[in-house]
Amino acid sequence: MTVARTADPYPRPCTTPDVPLTRDTECVDKTPVYFYSSTSNLTGRFAQHLAEATGRAVHNLADANVRRTEASGPWVLLTPSYKAGNADEVTLPAGVRSFLRSPANRRRMVGIIGSGNRNFGVYYQAAARELATKSGRPVLFEFELAGTPEDVTHCAQILDDLDAALAASHPVEA
Repeated sequence: MTVARTADPYPRPCTTPDVPLTRDTECVDKTPVYFYSSTSNLTGRFAQHLAEATGRAVHNLADANVRRTEASGPWVLLTPSYKAGNADEVTLPAGVRSFLRSPANRRRMVGIIGSGNRNFGVYYQAAARELATKSGRPVLFEFELAGTPEDVTHCAQILDDLDAALAASHPVEA
């Protein structure tokens, strides 16, 4: 028996359109992370450590080719904040804004991870928090600068829990 598919904006991460899911089908895919990192590469280092620790795909939105794609299923955004004290300053990097111009990418984003600098004071994590408010998606995790090994471990567990929740919300038939 096959699973009926609907136009669900949050398909199970491991679904393949032509492969019916059954209880015997093992889901091994993980929700990918799309990140933006400037030349300092602080966010990029965290994304790379996360990929190494979990085997999770990470995609750099600083790459124009990545920005022109559409995520095929649920995905998580990892973004730095650049607002450092000027209320008029844009917090969300241009590469992230470009990727989010796609209605499909906006619809398929399931959560946000924020990177920031506590020296920014009240603007610490401003990009992640403002985007969460505007999009209705949760901030899953926040860390400072490039994060610590403990941050990577904690974030990896949160993403694993997200994968399990997404899989559970799309049960398969026997």
